[in-house]
Amino acid sequence: MNQNKINTKEELDLFVAENWHQINDYLDQQFKLYQIPVYTSIDIRESDSKYSPVDNNLYPAGFNNICKKDQMVCQEHFKQALSPICKNIIKVGLIPESHTKNLFYLDHLFSLKSILERAGFEVELLTTDSTPFEGSDQLKLISHSGHALEINLAHYEQGVLKTRNHNGHCIYLLNNDQSSPLDLPWNDFKVPVVPSPHIGWFRRQKNEHFKCYEMVANQFSQYFSIAPQLIQAKFKAIEGVDFNAKEGLDQIADAIDEMQKELPEHTNIFVKASQGTYGMGIMVVQNGDEIRNMNRKDRNKMDIGKNKIKFTKVLVQEGVETIIKYDGHPAEVTIYLVNGTPVGGFMRANPERDTKSNLNAKGMVYQKFCLSEMKEIGDDQFKQAVYCVIARLSTLASALEIQNVLADK
Repeated sequence: MNQNKINTKEELDLFVAENWHQINDYLDQQFKLYQIPVYTSIDIRESDSKYSPVDNNLYPAGFNNICKKDQMVCQEHFKQALSPICKNIIKVGLIPESHTKNLFYLDHLFSLKSILERAGFEVELLTTDSTPFEGSDQLKLISHSGHALEINLAHYEQGVLKTRNHNGHCIYLLNNDQSSPLDLPWNDFKVPVVPSPHIGWFRRQKNEHFKCYEMVANQFSQYFSIAPQLIQAKFKAIEGVDFNAKEGLDQIADAIDEMQKELPEHTNIFVKASQGTYGMGIMVVQNGDEIRNMNRKDRNKMDIGKNKIKFTKVLVQEGVETIIKYDGHPAEVTIYLVNGTPVGGFMRANPERDTKSNLNAKGMVYQKFCLSEMKEIGDDQFKQAVYCVIARLSTLASALEIQNVLADK
């Protein structure tokens, strides 16, 4: 007999609206048990029957895609998060990705740098990757929106990173997902590096994150008497995979067929590389035979990811068919958090995909919305409130994940 008080998505919407402060008090108490990532972004799907996070980024790009009002909120939360660390020194070293030819990523860097500067910090963009510098020690770049940026080449010396101008940073803010790990003696650094440089995609696994999320979501559901399937997607972790050599494909296919038995007819299944990022290493299928009969082109796409990471583990995950639309096109929500607090978000829409597909792909567009306008929860704000709860749960799961990864380091 079902003992849960909340058993439908409509009941969950109403419960979150009516118990907003109690829910966030619970999450605040849970956050005190862990070291919370300084920032995260969470991709969330909403179907007609559930909400579910589908990705968690510990080194988020895309701060340019959140609205100006929310960027003002961001700066206050960054100030609260970093000021106790920086104390009398206010210089932040911001370490970006190396793909400086991505002009939209440069828009993000400009926005993130501006947010930190409005919070009262001096910010220097720096990197130890000499590849894009072509013999110089400074890059002068222009973003897609026309913003000027300078990135300085840094070298490690006696526990700090030194550039042509500076060697006295109070903290290094890492915005590099390290799918290719930076070759630095992180344990010898004299100032903090956040988020931890030991949890990049060279080490992280989606499989582990969603195991942590399942634990966190189940505890939350039990505490508030919520049917746990309302806030998570089914998944199974598969190891020992080699797409090029066709090893492990039957195991993936069997997992897909078993999962389909538990889902409504025609539900898509997402097969995700456990270390995949930037929307890479993803297949969307309906049955196991699509994996058993993969052609070489598809196997190559699933075999190698960003910075030539070899995919050997995959996440088989229930496809959550989105009911969100933007201009009539299927969309999903991304929520940004600073120190565990939702500070902004946007919708990712894709006119070239359908409601069951991976939307983080060619053709995607963004629509901003302002979380800072959500003061008291009204009828039109149920959804944003639930998205924020899901995003906080996923961030809590990432804190547990980080704890586990660092314990095994």
